Amino acid sequence: MSAGPSGKSKTSVLLCSAALFVSAIAYSEAPAAPPPLNDTVEVCQNLQSLKLPDVFSISSQHMAGGEFTPSVVASRPAPKKIADLPPFCRIRIVARPAPGSSIQIEIWLPEAHWNRRFLGTGNGGGAGSIDYDGMGPGLRRGFATANTDLGTAPSANLISSFPDKWSDFGYRATHEMTVLSKSVVTAFYGAAPEHSYFSGCSTGGQQSLSEAQRYPGDYNGIIAGAPANNRTHLHSEFLWHYQATHKAGSRSLLPPALLAQVTAAVISSCAGKDGGAPSDNFLTDPRACNFDFRLLPLCTSAIQTACLTQEQRSAIDTIYKGPLNPVTGERIYAPIPFGSESAPGGIGDQENWAWAVALMYPFQWTFGADFDPASFDFDKDEAKLDDRLAPLVNANNPDLREFQKNDGKLIMFTGTADSLVPYPDAINYYERVVAFIQHHPQTGRPADPLAITQGFFRYYLVPGMEHCGSGPGITHIGQGISNSPDDLLDALEKWSEQAIAPGEIQGAGDPHGANGKTMRRKICPYPEFPTYVGGDADEEASFKCESRPRGNVAVPASRYLH
Repeated sequence: MSAGPSGKSKTSVLLCSAALFVSAIAYSEAPAAPPPLNDTVEVCQNLQSLKLPDVFSISSQHMAGGEFTPSVVASRPAPKKIADLPPFCRIRIVARPAPGSSIQIEIWLPEAHWNRRFLGTGNGGGAGSIDYDGMGPGLRRGFATANTDLGTAPSANLISSFPDKWSDFGYRATHEMTVLSKSVVTAFYGAAPEHSYFSGCSTGGQQSLSEAQRYPGDYNGIIAGAPANNRTHLHSEFLWHYQATHKAGSRSLLPPALLAQVTAAVISSCAGKDGGAPSDNFLTDPRACNFDFRLLPLCTSAIQTACLTQEQRSAIDTIYKGPLNPVTGERIYAPIPFGSESAPGGIGDQENWAWAVALMYPFQWTFGADFDPASFDFDKDEAKLDDRLAPLVNANNPDLREFQKNDGKLIMFTGTADSLVPYPDAINYYERVVAFIQHHPQTGRPADPLAITQGFFRYYLVPGMEHCGSGPGITHIGQGISNSPDDLLDALEKWSEQAIAPGEIQGAGDPHGANGKTMRRKICPYPEFPTYVGGDADEEASFKCESRPRGNVAVPASRYLH
C-alpha cells in the first residue's frame, strides 16, 4: 500500500509505502556547523561501536553521495536508483527487543547541512524490507532520516510462527527505529534533534497513528495518509470481497471492464450532486451519492461486459453492504465508497488470489500458513482474529490527550476514490477523537470539541484521489516526493514550530484532456469540502470551502473498534 504519483504499478500501489515528506528549512535556525569531512568520516565509522539497548548488530559506512542503488529483494519490483544524494553516513541496525524479533533499521545522516531535525518514514503492505522511497528526499532536505522493515523480513506472509514479529509490525519496530535513531543522531552530531517528524501512508498511516496513540512523545508532528490503522477489520473487508466474488465461481467474478462500467454509472448518476462540478469524472463527497446498483442491466444469457449476471449483482450487493457479522448483524467495517469500484488495489484485484494473498497475512498469523479464505466465518473466526491480533496491530484508540498535551500536531488525509483503505474508517476515527474530547475535556480548553481537535489534528478528504495518490481527481496535495518546500511536511513544520495551523491546501490533478490541462482545486480541512460555485472546473477559483454534514458513514459495532 503506497503513495506516489499517477502511473505506479498496482504492485507499487499496494506494497510500497508513501513516504510522504519533503520540507523547507528556509525559515529554520541555521544548522550546526558540521565538522570537517575527514572528521565526519571517522565519526561515522566509529558509530558501529555504539552500545545501544536491544541492538544485535550495527554497521556504519561513509557514503560519498551521488547515486545509491538499493539491494534487490526477491519477489519485489526492481528498486529504483536514488540520485543526487549529498555525502552521508549510512547506519544499518538489527534490533531484537524480543526473543523472536529481528528488526532491520536504516538511518541516513547528512554529513553537512543537517537541519537539526529527524524524519521517520513509513512502509507499505506487510513491509519486509527497507523502503527507500523517502530516505533520499529526506536526506537532500537536511533531515536525519530513518526507515525500518517492521521486522517482517523476508515477507509478512512467512511469519505465522513468529508472534514477536506481529508485535514488531504492529507498533514496536517503529518505536525502536525512532528511539535508536535519535541516539545515533545524538552520537554523530553531538546534539539531539530539535524537532522530530514522521510521515507515511497506508501501512505508514497505521504507523503514524500507532505512534501518536502509544508513544505520544516520539514525534512533534505526524502525517498519516490513508491509514490502515483498523488493521484486522480492514483485512476482513478484503476477505469479504474475495468471498463475495467467488461465491458462484466465474459467474460472480467482477472483471475490470465491468467494474469500470459500474464506476461510470455511479459518476453519471451522482457527479455534481455532491458539491463537486457536474463535469467531474469522480466524486467529491460520495456520502451524498444514493446510486442504486440494481438499475444496472442484467445479462440475459452469457457473461458480458455491458451487463451483470445475477451472481455478479449479488456480489456487488454484498460488497456495497460491507462486512457484517452473519449471526448478530453487527457491522465489522464500512463498505467501499461509491465511485471507487474500479480503483487499483480494490475489488478487481482482491478477487484474484495471486494478488490477494499479499493481503492475507493477518489470517495466516492467526490460523496458520494453510489458511483457507473460503472457510472464514465472520462471526467465530472474526472473534479469534481480533482476540489474537487486534491489541497488537490495530491503532484505534481515540484518546490522543498525551499527544495533544505534548503539543504534537497531526495531519491525516484520505482519498474519496480509495477502495483499498476506504475513507469512511478515517472519518469514523476522526469523529471518535472529537467525541472523546467532548466527553473528556481538559481544563481551560474551549467548549467546542471540534475546534479543540482541529487545534492539533486536521483531516483532509481529497476528491478523486485513489490510494495515497493517483486517481481520476486530485492526485497531488504535497504528499509526494518533490523539491518544493510547499508541501504537507512543510505545513506540518510550520504548524509545530511556528504555530501556523494549516488551512486550505492547494491540490492538483494529473494533466488531462486534449490540451493537457492540470486540474487545480483547493482541499479543505474536514468537515469542509471544496464546493463548486461556477466557472471552469479545472480552476481553483471555481470552488470554495464549505462545511458538509459530519460523520454520515457506516459505523462499525463498538467491539470492532478495538
